Amino acid sequence: MAHTRTEADAGEPTLARIQSLPSWLLNRASARGRRLVSDALAQDGMRMPHHAVLSAVADLGPVAQAELGRTTGFDPKDMVGILNELQAKELITRAPDPSDRRKNAITLTDEGRRRLDRLTRLGDEANEALLSALSPAERRLFLDLLARVVDEG
Repeated sequence: MAHTRTEADAGEPTLARIQSLPSWLLNRASARGRRLVSDALAQDGMRMPHHAVLSAVADLGPVAQAELGRTTGFDPKDMVGILNELQAKELITRAPDPSDRRKNAITLTDEGRRRLDRLTRLGDEANEALLSALSPAERRLFLDLLARVVDEG
C-alpha cells in the first residue's frame, strides 16, 4: 500500500512552511510597500511610474527619451504614455535636442520640480509606514541586509 505524505509526516503544515520562506515574506513585504506608496502617490493624482520618470529627469535632464527609457527600464511604448501624461500636466517639456534634432530632450518644468518634491515626501511617508514596526537600529540593519540580498542577484 502506497503511503501519501501528510502534514504530520513533514512536521509542519505545507502552507505554513511556504509562508515562512524568505521569498514569500519578501514578496508580501514588497506588495505591501507598493500598495502603500501607490496609495500615497494617488493622493496627488500620480502613479509610481510618474514618480520614477520625474526623478530620472531631475537627475539626468535634459535627457533623451530613449536614454530615459533605458535608465528607468520602462518599455518604450509605456514611456511614451507616461511622458504624454506628464506633459499634459505641464510637469515636463519635450523639445528638440540641440545636439541631435531628431531626438527630444525631456526637461522638468518648475511645476514638475514642485510635484516631484511632493511625491518624494509622500513616498517617504509611505516607506516610513512600511517600516513603522521596526526601531531605527532595526531599520538600518534591515535595509543593509536587503541591499546585500539584492546585490547578490
